[in-house]
Amino acid sequence: MQEMPKTFFITTAIDYTNSPPHVGHAYEKVLADVMARYRRLKGEKVFFLTGVDQHGQKVQQSAAKAGIPPAEFVKDITQKFIDLWKKLDVTYDEWAETTSDRHKKVVQGILQRLFDAGQIYKDKQAGYYSIRQEQFLTDKERGPEGEFGPEWGQIEFREEENYYFKLSDHKKWLLDYLEKRHDAVIPDFRQTELGNAVEKLSSDLCISRPKSRLDWGIELPFDKDFVNYVWFDALTNYISFAGYDPSQSDIRHQPSNFLDKWPALQIIGKDILVPAHGIYWLIMLHAIGFPDEQMPQLLVHGWWNLGGAKMSKSAGNIIDPFVLIDKYSPDALRYYLMSDIARGKDADFSEERLVERFNADLANSLGNLLNRTLNMLQKYRAGRAKKITSAVISTDVNSGYAAFLREYQQAFALHEISGVVESWQSHVDFFNKFIENHAPWALARSTTGSEELDEVLYDAAESLRIIAILISPVLPKAAHGIFDQLNWKMELSGKEERFSLADAEWGRLPDGHVVGKPVPLFPRIEVDEGV
Repeated sequence: MQEMPKTFFITTAIDYTNSPPHVGHAYEKVLADVMARYRRLKGEKVFFLTGVDQHGQKVQQSAAKAGIPPAEFVKDITQKFIDLWKKLDVTYDEWAETTSDRHKKVVQGILQRLFDAGQIYKDKQAGYYSIRQEQFLTDKERGPEGEFGPEWGQIEFREEENYYFKLSDHKKWLLDYLEKRHDAVIPDFRQTELGNAVEKLSSDLCISRPKSRLDWGIELPFDKDFVNYVWFDALTNYISFAGYDPSQSDIRHQPSNFLDKWPALQIIGKDILVPAHGIYWLIMLHAIGFPDEQMPQLLVHGWWNLGGAKMSKSAGNIIDPFVLIDKYSPDALRYYLMSDIARGKDADFSEERLVERFNADLANSLGNLLNRTLNMLQKYRAGRAKKITSAVISTDVNSGYAAFLREYQQAFALHEISGVVESWQSHVDFFNKFIENHAPWALARSTTGSEELDEVLYDAAESLRIIAILISPVLPKAAHGIFDQLNWKMELSGKEERFSLADAEWGRLPDGHVVGKPVPLFPRIEVDEGV
């Protein structure tokens, strides 16, 4: 029996429902959506998981401050995330909410297994506690003057009993794993950063909070006076919503729908690599029986900053993505977020830069190529593209296109989405120059240029057909707009299956194909002086 192709499993960090979404959240989800769309473009099965983290002390405190129950508070914030992903055309396959019964069952099943295996123990701890980070602090977190930095927020002294997971028992395993697998974390400098952090690991992880001060969480199955620590709960979503069965300790006995997907490519921000995903999560998986070859790969992105500082609710420098979408368009925001930041690096968000990139790359370049090509086809050939079988120009164009396509695919393989954008933009620039060099307007006046004119117009139209396919992961609405104006695959209008990488083969536009009339796809953004 032929083996079924494995599903590409991509997931993002789930968003904490203590505050509404900002541009940083939008970047991560659009990044994952682009990569998922590309895999579907290649004909692969894809499972894209995202969602929200709804438990924890900060949520309980915020809900109390608002005068409403935590469940009601997180429901409102959760809906804002759902609405944003719909506006941004983020098409996920599964939605995770950590308050769901499905998730609770998996978390409690894992906790019970670890407790039964002696991996969880009870102990008393006294020390300084960060309310913001919801954890006890050690002397390692102190500054040179003995102070705790502002990143920890309000600090108070506490003494309480809790349950602990034997994190430090797995330190050697994690170091060995990182030594053997050089692409466990992407980019590689983040793996180095993680390795350095693991070297310093010396304590276990507190995985509970007493109900006397926190009851908004998943109850420990072996002690009903405690709830699970939010990080241990939240991290489990990556397997709980993918079909993991906590009763099976041997991964080979997991349900087939889980094994078909796992392991995942997990997209996370640099601030939650250490310790949450790089240490807690990998060790948790190892402790419940996941072998090294079943560890997820972590793709770590940088931050969108504002004036050099990370966007955050506490800093008061949040940029509302809903406002940007309504002001410009979903594609305008998607394009800027994907084109103006390098893989793994930080970038400064600039609304002026968003407008500049849109006008230069989309309105003046791609939009211009579409508009002038269709206009000339209508003017000189009544909208009909004629394919020249003895074409000379197309042979050279096809050769150049093959090299461009390799660059495009290589950029995706490296998760370099800004490089993907650069590759297709260079193709658009090439064809704008191609039209200038061959001057169809002059050929139309020539008594001997009829065949060359047909060839130039066909090549320009065919380039647009292929460009629409290749931009579809980043700019889905624009890709449909190009296909609509080309009058191509109209029976699939608005559907993602309209686009296939297999169709991005030069010369598939048939002889005599009639295109539509041009409609401005990327109207220039005119802004006031104050923007």
